[in-house]
Parts: sequence; C-alpha cells; structure tokens
Amino acid sequence: MAKVFLICGKICSGKSTYSEKLRKEHGAVLLSVDEITLNLFGQHCGDEHDNYVERTEKYLFEKSLEILEVGVNVILDWGFWTKEERDFAKQFYNSHNIEYEFHYIDISDEVWNQRLAKRNAEVLKNETSAYYIDENIAKKFSNIFCKPEAEEIDILISQ
Repeated sequence: MAKVFLICGKICSGKSTYSEKLRKEHGAVLLSVDEITLNLFGQHCGDEHDNYVERTEKYLFEKSLEILEVGVNVILDWGFWTKEERDFAKQFYNSHNIEYEFHYIDISDEVWNQRLAKRNAEVLKNETSAYYIDENIAKKFSNIFCKPEAEEIDILISQ
C-alpha cells in the first residue's frame, strides 16, 4: 500500500532537495505548496500569500488521496511548521487508514543563515524559482516554526 512522506523543517532547510531524493527512491509524486504558489501567483503576492498557501495545502491533501488510491507514494513538501499542522496531517491520514512518516530536517542556525543567503543570491540571479526571503520574512517564519518533539518524528535528518 502506498504511503505519505511528510517533510517537516524550517524554510530553506533542504526540504525540497531531500524530497526530490525521496521521490526518486520511492517512486513517489512530490506535492509542493511553493511550486504551485510560485507558478500561479509569482514571487510577490503580498497579503494574499497566507490565503493562497492555506488553500493550496487543502487542495494537495485531497489530491494526495487520489494519488495514494492508485498505489503511488506521495511526498508533501511544505514544512509542517506548527504542531497543529502536524496533528492535522496525522489525523487526516489516520482517518483514511493511510500510512505516513514524518521526516524532520533539523538544521543549525549557522547553516540556515548560510543557505538563506545562498538561495537569495540565486533568486536575484534568476537561477532558482524559490521565494526570496528577506529579514522580515525570515523572522516571521522563525517565529511561526515550532520544532517537533521527538515523538512526532519518524525520521530525523540532522544537518
């Protein structure tokens, strides 16, 4: 039976790179909120960003059921920054009798800051389609992120 891999970690922690590796290893479909929101709404969607993200997540949860139903593994690459998000995902998949694994990418502040700087430079050079993360956004996301407890994690990746 197919299962879901839920990728948890701060913005710019390596979730997408890790997800791509898992996709190849497990023959999975990778569902990414950032991929969809960037393609549909672009880099600067202002006050609507959080609304777009919430609606996209809801859509991808439902779409994942269709994919799983035909026997294909799914990777949800969108961070699961709060305990409430993680609990919702667990409840959602438990209610559908679907196996899942939470993979948490733990990253030091030093490495995180280096990756943010590298990614922002790549965005400015149009070398990547990722979001540009300025200091205000980095601070906002850092304040939202709630590191999962050990019992919430199935696989820990330390970087």
